[in-house]
Amino acid sequence: MPRETGAPAGHDVIVVGGGVAGLSAAWRAAKLGLSVAVIDPHPGRGATHVSGGMLAPVSEVTYTEEPLLQLGLASLARWPAFRDELQEETGIDLDYRTDGTLQVGYHSDDMAYLDRLAEFERTLGLRVERLTGRECRAEEPMLSPSVRGGLLARDDAWVNPRKVVTALLAAVDRHGVRVIPERAAGLVAGGDSPGVRLGSGEVVRGAWVVVAAGAWSSEILPGLPVRPVKGQILRLRGPAGFLSRCVRGLVHGSPVYLVPRGDGEITLGATMEELGFDGRVTAGAVYELLRDAHELVPGVTELELAETATGFRPGTPDNLPLIGPAGPPGVLAATGHGRGGILLAPISAEAIAAFLTDGPVPDVVKSCDPGRFRS
Repeated sequence: MPRETGAPAGHDVIVVGGGVAGLSAAWRAAKLGLSVAVIDPHPGRGATHVSGGMLAPVSEVTYTEEPLLQLGLASLARWPAFRDELQEETGIDLDYRTDGTLQVGYHSDDMAYLDRLAEFERTLGLRVERLTGRECRAEEPMLSPSVRGGLLARDDAWVNPRKVVTALLAAVDRHGVRVIPERAAGLVAGGDSPGVRLGSGEVVRGAWVVVAAGAWSSEILPGLPVRPVKGQILRLRGPAGFLSRCVRGLVHGSPVYLVPRGDGEITLGATMEELGFDGRVTAGAVYELLRDAHELVPGVTELELAETATGFRPGTPDNLPLIGPAGPPGVLAATGHGRGGILLAPISAEAIAAFLTDGPVPDVVKSCDPGRFRS
């Protein structure tokens, strides 16, 4: 018989997953006075560690995903308070920046697409500015002379995801959250409360279990429609001020983005590959990312290539996350955030805290009910 620990009196909440979604939920729960444990063999080292950190619901809008847009806008509005609270508690600067996103185009077809996108965004009440090529280069002097124009989404923001994770780990420690550095093998049915079996065979129980294991969530709770979407990403190092804002473009039919950090680092990404848990960094992906970035900003080829990495975004069939009751009684999901894990952290954590305490769940989160996929 596996040894069991963490009876309901020991832990109110067991969070499976130590990425930005799980740690944010754990932090919020602990601040409410709940006893919390987080299970993750390497907290903060999953998809969050290699993400771009863009808080960009405006520039990432699509024609068929208005519920995701509304969710992203609601979470973006919560980010300043989330940042202030986290920085005040930990003293860690998150490198949160609000200079917007510049989307650029090269050819007449690119500009026709951006014009249609701008019109659609305006019908949704979003604030975007149409710029000429000269105006784009006035905003970002390092842009290629070939840029013909673009859209500036001034309301977009971004943050350094690694600093966010560092701060969240410090915050949960400050509030007495127990971090269990083991792999979760699955849920355990039966008993007075839900349990999680660790890789060692030990079973940890709590009044609630929150499944926030990202791309691995379906291994914890079979039936969750979450799959890994591979992303390869590069980190370049150059002088501070090389770029002043996020720059995005569509090059050779592939999207590419560059995200500047305050210390001169540039995050360059990212591929979108349906290859399961293939963790290889490939020469082709590195070549294509650098080639496409060079089309946008020719000077990137003079920067130091500081890191190559692969991560696995947790994707869902409709690109909306899974937030709320899932599976057996006492089990909640906070997963499937896709490309928006950093952006959606504040509202996801707020919703999980509401489910844990029978509080009001934000209306915009109701579209994320995991039950929408039940047959």
